[in-house]
Amino acid sequence: MTQIKRARERRMFRLLSRVFASVRASRNAVSAPVHLSFCSAASRCADFPVKPIMEANLYRPPQEVRGMTSLDKDAFKQTITVPALRVPTGVLNKVVKSLRKSTIQRPGIPRVVQDQEQSSDFRLVLLDPHRVCSPDSFNEAEAEALRSFSVPQELHYYELQLSYDNLKSEEVLEAVLPQGLDVTSGFSRVGHIAHMNLRDHQLPYKNLIGQVIMDKNSGITCVVNKTNIIDSTYRNFKMEILAGEEDMIAKVKENGVTYEFDFSRVYWNPRLSTEHQRVVQLIKRGDTVFDVFAGVGPFAVPAARAGASVFANDLNPESYRWLQHNCKLNKVESRVQTFNLDGRVFIQGPMKQEMPALLKANASVHVVMNLPALALEFLDAFKGLLKQETHRDVNLPTVHCYGFSKDDNPEKDVVQRASHSVGFPLEGRCSVHFVRNVAPNKDMMCVRFTLPEEVLFSSDPEHTETSEEPRPKRQKCEETRDAPS
Repeated sequence: MTQIKRARERRMFRLLSRVFASVRASRNAVSAPVHLSFCSAASRCADFPVKPIMEANLYRPPQEVRGMTSLDKDAFKQTITVPALRVPTGVLNKVVKSLRKSTIQRPGIPRVVQDQEQSSDFRLVLLDPHRVCSPDSFNEAEAEALRSFSVPQELHYYELQLSYDNLKSEEVLEAVLPQGLDVTSGFSRVGHIAHMNLRDHQLPYKNLIGQVIMDKNSGITCVVNKTNIIDSTYRNFKMEILAGEEDMIAKVKENGVTYEFDFSRVYWNPRLSTEHQRVVQLIKRGDTVFDVFAGVGPFAVPAARAGASVFANDLNPESYRWLQHNCKLNKVESRVQTFNLDGRVFIQGPMKQEMPALLKANASVHVVMNLPALALEFLDAFKGLLKQETHRDVNLPTVHCYGFSKDDNPEKDVVQRASHSVGFPLEGRCSVHFVRNVAPNKDMMCVRFTLPEEVLFSSDPEHTETSEEPRPKRQKCEETRDAPS
């Protein structure tokens, strides 16, 4: 009979705990402490643990914000009930330190508040309601610390006023955007600019999303959204400002190097910082670098700082100006010669002119080709670049060429395409490095190989046509005194 009675008690307590939990889920400030107290008492009386059933996300904003397209911060106000410990002020700091993993952790919410029911000798330490549901929720170390400070483990309850400022960006956006659809709170940071790639279903909420991102990320004063794929001649993209000031002049620091540029008119990807560093670490003092698609200098400038002599080129006049500016900004203008040419013209012009002397000196030469959408197609520009008779047993250039691949075997794909373009089989003579996944089923790869003699000194190169380019410009950075405005 005793076992039957205990079984009935268990069923009763479990049923009641669910009833209390369902009431608590409605955010009733009175029922919440009753539910927690019931579970604590039930555990002591029934010889089995009755765990409080916590709401999945106690901080979830009110349902009324769903579908909001213009940000109304007042609509996010609500009151919730959280557990707390009553702690004497004399041991307050020690208790807070001992319970740092169990105290409440929310933006703008203090962990310690005034105790309205006691004298000024006590404070309430607010606890994380998802970690602390009963006095038994404290781990052994925390419980021992409370005993050592003579602080009772009895839980008290505090009505906490939540506002928009206490929520994280993802919590706001998850509450506002339609249920079942992807919610984005991610972005690329370029100085003070947050760059987003919103999907179609997010566009009706784009201005609200921009405002939330700016509010929740310190230092962000402008949020932009890319409006089309990078497919222009100059690799920049059209964008719209979602929130903040219209200031596109960004200043960023990458691997100890400072860059400035107009983000709306040049290409910059903060996700490539590791790749920039990886390649630059392969370049030694005294080496020579030809950067065919240099942009604003993420390879050229650090390579020059490492002691290399750099020939840097970019077709985009804006990139060319900011490249020069960044060389001077980082005090490497004497090591960098800049060009505003089509990549093929740069290879068959300035590079071709410099190579005989470099080969004669047996110099170490690197060619960087970071235009992944097209760079592999430019490899044919190396065919027959030099005459064989004057150069034998020389140190041949190392090429670092980037490409995108949607193939199931991206390594094999980029090697085959590079081999086809250069007119020589590179299988077994190159290495392939995975850079990053840029989209579903689309990878960015880097093929590294020594330029074969059979290509560089080919006696019958295939005819290659150059694309249209602006009037050739060549000058050292130090010759241009005016920085871009």
